[in-house]
Amino acid sequence: MHDVTSDVADVVAGSGVKTGIAHVFNVGSTGAIGVIEFEPGLADDLPEILDRLMPPSRDYGHEQAWHDGNGHSHLQATTLGPSVTVPVRDGALVLGTWQQIFHLECDVRPRQRTVVVTVTGD
Repeated sequence: MHDVTSDVADVVAGSGVKTGIAHVFNVGSTGAIGVIEFEPGLADDLPEILDRLMPPSRDYGHEQAWHDGNGHSHLQATTLGPSVTVPVRDGALVLGTWQQIFHLECDVRPRQRTVVVTVTGD
């Protein structure tokens, strides 16, 4: 799990957009993007609760088809979603004090991911 807030803020600042939206999207079917208070406790809690809800040990249909051990990874990423949209005001992200944008890789092995940030507005 990675805090990508400053990276997204840099893209927004470089865009020249003063009022609009920043859309943050994970490319890949086992990664997710969201907003959380990015602190060590929650950074541990979120993956743990996902594993409780969709445990790696179940015999998912994906496992029967592909035998790659990551059926739960796809389900976890789908549950969280691949993207988030954040308002932009005065050229900056509109986030609460305790909100940060995160990327979570749910797969069973490390992945090299691309996160696309699209900024639109005036």
